[in-house]
Amino acid sequence: MPATSDHPVILDGGLSNALEDRGHDLSDALWSARLLRDAPDEIAAVHRAYFEAGAMVATTASYQASVIGFERAGAQRAEAERLIASSVRIAREVRDECDDVHGARRRLVAASIGPYGAMLADGSEYRGRYGVSSTVLRDFHGPRMELLASAGPDLLAIETIPDTQEAEVLVDLLAELDVPAWFSYSIQGDHTRAGQALTSAFTIPMIDQVIAIGINCSAPEDVQHAVETAVAVTGKPAVAYPNSGESWDATHRHWTGTGTAPAPLAPAWLAAGATHLGGCCRVGPEAIRALADQFSA
Repeated sequence: MPATSDHPVILDGGLSNALEDRGHDLSDALWSARLLRDAPDEIAAVHRAYFEAGAMVATTASYQASVIGFERAGAQRAEAERLIASSVRIAREVRDECDDVHGARRRLVAASIGPYGAMLADGSEYRGRYGVSSTVLRDFHGPRMELLASAGPDLLAIETIPDTQEAEVLVDLLAELDVPAWFSYSIQGDHTRAGQALTSAFTIPMIDQVIAIGINCSAPEDVQHAVETAVAVTGKPAVAYPNSGESWDATHRHWTGTGTAPAPLAPAWLAAGATHLGGCCRVGPEAIRALADQFSA
């Protein structure tokens, strides 16, 4: 499924907002990962909605899924591992169903690798600088990455990374796995959320397995410069899937502000070198449909 100068790979949008729109309360610490246990058919329904809207990639419900998180919610380790792996199985089954309907195997499943801060469920993924060692980060991410990779996704989506310390750990772990990935930071302006300059941050994930480097879950107005910087620094294609532009209030656990759809801004991102385009939090199936329609022949 290669991208071209006129036709980017269309990613899906936010999983959590689409599940909330279907009536689910995701206010607990497991967030959307809770439904891997409680309502897996609803996760499948959201993957299906994004494929039907024109997305070519389903990002799994594993962003906030961790053994630690499920154990805190009362699961045994074996069940926690099964639930995490099931995120890939659910997306693959929907992908296979949609490919059969449309007669071509073109869609992909990206296993989401969210940051350590997502497990903390306190907004740390928007700050970074967790105050833990690289060994702690490696012990957290390593088994989960191996588990997800062994479940058979097409690639990993290492996403919403706020800090270069965590980026270095994740890239080292990725180099130990035989699976491609895209790598995206969460940013503010021209810095990571932890305050590191993008010109240096983008040099970290430049290993061969990384097929695209960029940003996600950031403000739409920050995408253009970030894409230009990523391409200039790495020479690799860029990935860009911002949120709607609203801000997450971690204290009260809700979004504030007004949103912007990605479609009007996306042609400039494509021209700057972004080959993988989609949306993150608060970007739903209709916004992805508008994005896909914009680049359809």
